[in-house]
Amino acid sequence: MYLQGNLQNVFDALYNMGVIDPVLEKDWSHALEEIHNHIDEFVQVISAVNSKQEDVTELMSELEKYDARILEYLAMEVAKEFADYHSRESLH
Repeated sequence: MYLQGNLQNVFDALYNMGVIDPVLEKDWSHALEEIHNHIDEFVQVISAVNSKQEDVTELMSELEKYDARILEYLAMEVAKEFADYHSRESLH
């Protein structure tokens, strides 16, 4: 399952929840290796994000149901998607 839609709203929700700054200081390689141990929860949060992202407040309310580790994985995924998007934009 992939993130779809407005990544900026997802980023804003995670930022407002205080998830982004701590993730920027982490070693992503170790965290991204661990994600496979929590894939079911990660797929659930992606599904929730894809269905709730039009309203940042509603999205934040939905994301509060997930533990910090899953939200950190989500933040990393948002960052990777943003990076991919911007790298494609710079090629065109």
